[in-house]
Amino acid sequence: MKDESQQTIHDLAERLNRDVLEPMKRAFVAKDEIIDLLGVSLVAGENLFILGPPGTAKSALVHHMASRLEGRVFSYLLTRFTEPNEIFGPFDIRKLREGELVTNTEGMLPEASFVFLDELLNANSAILNSLLMVLNERIFRRGRETRHVPTLMFVGASNHLPEDEALGALFDRFLLRVRCENVPTEQLQEVADAGWKLDLDGNQPKATFPMDDIMRMQRLLGEVHLAEVRPIYIELVHRLRHAGIDISDRRVVKLQRLIAASALVCGRFLSLPSDLWILRYIWDNEDQPEVLASIVEDAINKTRSENEQAAHPRSRNINLPDPENLARDLARIEDRLAEPDLSETERTYLHDRLGLLAGRCQWVPDNQQRAHLEKQIESLWPKAKPS
Repeated sequence: MKDESQQTIHDLAERLNRDVLEPMKRAFVAKDEIIDLLGVSLVAGENLFILGPPGTAKSALVHHMASRLEGRVFSYLLTRFTEPNEIFGPFDIRKLREGELVTNTEGMLPEASFVFLDELLNANSAILNSLLMVLNERIFRRGRETRHVPTLMFVGASNHLPEDEALGALFDRFLLRVRCENVPTEQLQEVADAGWKLDLDGNQPKATFPMDDIMRMQRLLGEVHLAEVRPIYIELVHRLRHAGIDISDRRVVKLQRLIAASALVCGRFLSLPSDLWILRYIWDNEDQPEVLASIVEDAINKTRSENEQAAHPRSRNINLPDPENLARDLARIEDRLAEPDLSETERTYLHDRLGLLAGRCQWVPDNQQRAHLEKQIESLWPKAKPS
């Protein structure tokens, strides 16, 4: 039975990465961090908050993931004037004539498997209490009406952090937080390329991952063995609290779901110290991410195990280059160099970009991966050489 469960999670994790996460990483340049957090949050059944200025692909990322999942999706842009009917549905007129207050939730948030609330912190007092209960308990309550909400994951986005206590309570319901920035200047050409392909394609990706399989993964969270990593986790929480990071007891308990989800996404039932990488993303303000990253990285480095090959890729040293990212960058350069109408200006740019990647490849710790990447670069130099 144990072997059967192991095979089940291995197959589910492989399909989630192959059919959802990896295609997204190929489609969106320099957004791997957010995509990995979307994947882990989905498996954990926890909520993710994305902070970033307009035009940084926050909405596009979430809609792209939702389109790859089979299930009902609800997406809404909140304003200060958004009314409960717009989110939860209007009262059923037929029932109202009979003296009953029943909400018609067809096509609305209470029936969705996946929910995206853009500009979340524009939420007003009229919808705030209902949203808090839905986010925290997956229960929709309106008057005497109470019903369970089947949503597996909520994603909220905003270009600013909460400024008052009421919205702070809403923000607190999102266990993980991540910034979404404009990509570095040297990758703008790749962004333009990838964005152009997405724009011309027009069609949404075909949904290939059933919500039933996400639910299966969520049910398997309880089978993940956390006992060995828990003492390291508790010690890390003590260190973070001492550093001024406010982690409530409730969050301490719930974060274990994300530690377990990190293991499941890697096809494991055994949690590793490297799964504690998710604690980098529990900040409350923009002064904390650097402190969190430093303390979490130190804890992981002190306890790295022999199972490093099975670690989640996001757990790697954040200052070291990611071999998978480098391989994708090189593949993009190779594709562009093969284009027949490539201009000399573009070829010069690709040559310079290749030099930058060659420098980063030297810092890849794994000898075999580094050698493979260097071989790729060597084969591309002659093609990238300007005339």
